[in-house]
Amino acid sequence: MQFGVFTVGDIAPDPLTGYTYSEAERIQNMIRVARRADEVGLDVFALGEHHNPPFVPSSPTTLLGYIAAVTRNIILSTSVTLMTTNDPVKLAEDYAMLQHVAGGRLDLMVGRGNTVPVYPWFGKDIRQGIALALENYNLLHRLWREDVVDWEGRFRTPLQGFTSTPRPLDDVPPFVWHGSIRSPEIAEQAAFYGNGFFANHILAPNLHFKPLVDLYRQRFEHYGHGTAEQAIVGLGGMSFIAKRSQDAVDAFRPYFENYPVFRGSRLEDQMERTPITVGSPQQVIDKVLTFQEGFGDYQRQLFAVDGLALPIEVALEQVELLGTEVVPVLRKEMKARQAPGVPDAPTHASLVAAKYGDAEPRQPRPNPNRGDNLSGTSPYQDSDPSVQASFPVAF
Repeated sequence: MQFGVFTVGDIAPDPLTGYTYSEAERIQNMIRVARRADEVGLDVFALGEHHNPPFVPSSPTTLLGYIAAVTRNIILSTSVTLMTTNDPVKLAEDYAMLQHVAGGRLDLMVGRGNTVPVYPWFGKDIRQGIALALENYNLLHRLWREDVVDWEGRFRTPLQGFTSTPRPLDDVPPFVWHGSIRSPEIAEQAAFYGNGFFANHILAPNLHFKPLVDLYRQRFEHYGHGTAEQAIVGLGGMSFIAKRSQDAVDAFRPYFENYPVFRGSRLEDQMERTPITVGSPQQVIDKVLTFQEGFGDYQRQLFAVDGLALPIEVALEQVELLGTEVVPVLRKEMKARQAPGVPDAPTHASLVAAKYGDAEPRQPRPNPNRGDNLSGTSPYQDSDPSVQASFPVAF
C-alpha cells in the first residue's frame, strides 16, 4: 500500500490574513511539501497539470525534474497529466526523460480534464474529450513499447517510422494510472491495458465512485490481467489533522468554508457526507479504513494537504502528521485486513523484475549507422520485437 500527498497548485487569499502567495512562492512551497513528504517516509508526491489561473503547475515535468534532484526515495507522479490537450508524442518524450532523471521514481496519472476554456487554447474541442483521451493514450502506449511506430488517427498528423527518444529507462515504461470521475470509457481503457485506475473521490458523496471502480475491476479481470480483487486501484482525498478533533475542525473551517469551491458549505456536513477527513490522527485513520471497507483492497491513497490557501507552515505540519502518526498505523491496519493475493502498486523495480527476471535489462543504444528510421526497421543495435497493442476509441 502506497501513501502520499498530491497538489493542484492552487492560489487563493488566506481568509484569516488576506495574504495571497505569489506564483513564485507557491512553486517553492510545492517543492517544500515534496521534500518534507520524502523526509517523513511517504511513498508518493503527485503534481496536477493546470493551464488556467489560479493554478500554477502548467509544466509538471519541469517541476518534478527539480524535485527528483532534491529528494531520495519518494515516487513522483501526476494528478493529472492531460491526455487531451497534450501531444502524445511530446508526452512520451518528456516523461521518458523524467523517468531517467528520477532514476525510475516515476509513474503518472492520465486523464482528459474538464476545464472547458483550456481545450481551445490548445486547438482542441472538449466535445471530443473522451475520444481524444482514448486515441492519444493508445499512441502513447505504443510509443513507449515499440522502437518504430507507424500510426494514423483522427486527431494528429500520421507517424511513419517514428522513434520516440529517449526510450524508457531499462526499456520499461512508467506505470500509468487512469484518473476519472465520471467516464466508464476511461475505466475500460485502464482495464484493457492492465493499468491502474484512480478515483479522486474528494468532492463526491461517500462511495459515489464505487460503481466506476467496480466496473474497472470487472473489466480488468475480463481482459485477463488477474482477478477483480487484484486490479490496481488508487483513491484520492483531503485531510486535515490536529492532536484534538475540535482543534482540527476549528483550524480548517475558515479555509474550507471560504474557498470558492466550498463556499456556502458547512464543514461538518461535508465531513459526514464525503471522504474529507478532518480530526485527530485516530479519526483520520478510522475514516480511511472505511475506504478499504467500501471500495475493497486498494494500492494507493493520496491526500491533498496544501491547498485552499493554507499557510505553508500548516501544510508542512500536515505532511509531518501524516507521515509520523497516521500512515504508520494505516500501513499496519490495512495490511492486516487485506485479502491474500492482493498485489502491491507497481514500481519501476517490480516492473523490471517482472519483465527480465534475473537477466540484465535492455539498455537501448542508437545504431550509429542509421541516420533515420523511415524504413520501418529499428534504429537500435539491440532491438527487441515490437509489442503491438490496439485499443478501440469508440464503444
